[in-house]
Amino acid sequence: MRKIFIAGNWKMNLLKSSATALVQQLMDSLKGISNVDVAVCPPSVYLGDLAATLRGSAIGLGAQNVYSKPDGAYTGELSCAMLQDVGCQYVILGHSERRAIFGETDALVNEKLKAVLAAGLTPIVCIGETLEEREAGRTTDVVRGQCRGSLAGLTEEQMKKTVLAYEPVWAIGTGKTATPAQAEEVHADIRALLSTLFSPSTAEHVIIQYGGSVKADNALELLGQPNIDGALVGGASLKSDSFTAIVQAAAAIKK
Repeated sequence: MRKIFIAGNWKMNLLKSSATALVQQLMDSLKGISNVDVAVCPPSVYLGDLAATLRGSAIGLGAQNVYSKPDGAYTGELSCAMLQDVGCQYVILGHSERRAIFGETDALVNEKLKAVLAAGLTPIVCIGETLEEREAGRTTDVVRGQCRGSLAGLTEEQMKKTVLAYEPVWAIGTGKTATPAQAEEVHADIRALLSTLFSPSTAEHVIIQYGGSVKADNALELLGQPNIDGALVGGASLKSDSFTAIVQAAAAIKK
């Protein structure tokens, strides 16, 4: 049985005081929920502060990016060891904004993924098609291609430790959301691909989140789909009440 995993991607939002206040509110509002894994992924400059605030809490801490090298002359980058040193457990990789704005390729995501797994951190690997690709009927080809490229060379054990996040680019921050049926169709196809690339048992083990304008009012129906195992939440993760409502919706689901 896959445990539902809800993660908040704060992107480039909030300042130290508001970030600290938010996690304190979440620690209170989510107390007692044990059947859902929860993590927040703040801007990297606040990771150390929020790790201290979250100490002893069930809420995990994640980074929004990492570099594959252990150290060296890579100005502006952070290593896996640095993230671990400040208390991180998760790392988001290959978000569509990283791919579109900063030119990250499947090959680079794959390089980072292997470094993250080797360090013992849990990766959240993002995949998803643009509106143009969906309208051209290329969703399956694009998503499968990103999976093959980003996950190349992984062992079955490594794949089991990798979280995937299907995020249709056209639904991120737009207010548009894939219907539960649309999202489930892609999630089911991803799991079928994993079954082919690795094994059916490995495919059944992998957590596949959905991301793209997830809100309190659509979370229950989305998360109730057989192959949707959680959510990577953007804007709704920046406020305690909306993020809490999503986690509570997840906690109410019996699969």
